[in-house]
Amino acid sequence: MSKILIVEDDLSIQALLHDFIEEAGHSVELAADGVEALAKYSEQPFDLILLDIMLPKIDGYSVCEYIRQKSDVPIIMLTALDSEENQLKGLDLQADDYITKPFSMPVLLRKIAAVLRRSAKQSGEPQTVTYKNLTLDLEGYRVYIQQESIDLTPREFEILRELIMHQGKILTRQNLLQTLWKYEFFGEERIIDTHIKNLRKKLGAADYIETIRGVGYRIDKEN
Repeated sequence: MSKILIVEDDLSIQALLHDFIEEAGHSVELAADGVEALAKYSEQPFDLILLDIMLPKIDGYSVCEYIRQKSDVPIIMLTALDSEENQLKGLDLQADDYITKPFSMPVLLRKIAAVLRRSAKQSGEPQTVTYKNLTLDLEGYRVYIQQESIDLTPREFEILRELIMHQGKILTRQNLLQTLWKYEFFGEERIIDTHIKNLRKKLGAADYIETIRGVGYRIDKEN
């Protein structure tokens, strides 16, 4: 599951993009202006950024230029500015693609998939995350302790992945529900506790997950 940041100030287009891209199996974060986009980018890693150009506060060109100084994360510019000059400016700033509005959602989804495939191929990095003697196969949803495969449910895998990807950070039950379930459970936050209990049982004697009483959970304990 890829994490995509959508930067779009038109809330109707933002909602449309959110629903279609999330339905296609991606995790989505939203930003409505350039300042919020850079704040979200600084808080967490993304696999791809969909970036409008005509944004409040900081325009998309400046956002793209700033991010390119820090990262090679794929950027697709999605904008009403359709002149050749605008397209060349975006591509000169090393955007990976430039799509003009109005656009076809099926075509956009295929372009997103193509850019993500190209990015993964160019990186040459295995799609795994490690923590101590744990290895997570992000594509295959498999977990290994050293060479031994551990049988987790998809939801258990996703919770473990989120904790490891945010080592040292406390994730509240609400954080996990909103990230993984995409909506609020209204009083059913304790479902996270059940999954954590099952995770601990399956991972065995090693104590990877720390409970922060009354707050949530964390991997990578502070000494």
